Amino acid sequence: MDSMNLKKKLKSGKRIYGTAIVSSSTKWVEVVKQANLDFVFFDTEHIPLGRETLSNMCTIYSSIGIPSMVRIPSPDPYNACTTLDGGASAILAPYVETAEQVRGMAGAVKYRPLKGKKLQQILDGNEVMEEKLKNYIDESCKDNLLFINVESLPAVDNLQELLSVPGLDGVIIGPHDLSCSMGLPEEYTNPVFEETVSGIIKECNRRNLGIGIHLSEEPEQQVKWARAGVNIIIHSSDVSLFGKILNYEISTIKSELEDDLDNTGYHSTTI
Repeated sequence: MDSMNLKKKLKSGKRIYGTAIVSSSTKWVEVVKQANLDFVFFDTEHIPLGRETLSNMCTIYSSIGIPSMVRIPSPDPYNACTTLDGGASAILAPYVETAEQVRGMAGAVKYRPLKGKKLQQILDGNEVMEEKLKNYIDESCKDNLLFINVESLPAVDNLQELLSVPGLDGVIIGPHDLSCSMGLPEEYTNPVFEETVSGIIKECNRRNLGIGIHLSEEPEQQVKWARAGVNIIIHSSDVSLFGKILNYEISTIKSELEDDLDNTGYHSTTI
């Protein structure tokens, strides 16, 4: 699936599925491909991925038909531009709280390569693009997607304004930061937290915007929120899933081997 098909699938209300990838090893690519994902998620806000490494990862996954969503370190339009230049299909801006921030990100993602005063005049509604330029921009940026993280109470309070900015394709709820902003750290089943999340989902659904929540919990949590209206599923990460499986299997091995030991500490069976 390319980014255009990803956008079409999302706009039609269908669900898209992805996971966070931390490892830059090419060995992961074929494994991830087997999962039949719609996209992969790279987080450069919390993971120290360099620009060249990130570009390689975006390019490799794109080559097997898996578009990349990249969370940039901050809502910085210039960072969004360089990330798109490196091969990303979708930009996720973290901790967005104002409509001005969304407009700046929309300018970077949906009006490339315009920058500076001319771009600002267009974003402010003080200038209309020439038809030739508009056609060029529309064609150049047609595959780019823009998402914002809603992960604080100020963002929830300003939700109507944030979602009204043209060019926004969807919202990814940051459950950890949002719960902390609410004074309910990691209380993801707290009724107050769930009510807030439900409100965000309903408003995005009403506006036909994509909506997701990045959870590393059990799949049941993803299913619950999908049934509530979420259509962007970002489940866990390679490192988290590897850790869970490794911990389980090593624990199983240790338990089995401990049963083989006699009271003296020597093996009771031989190979």
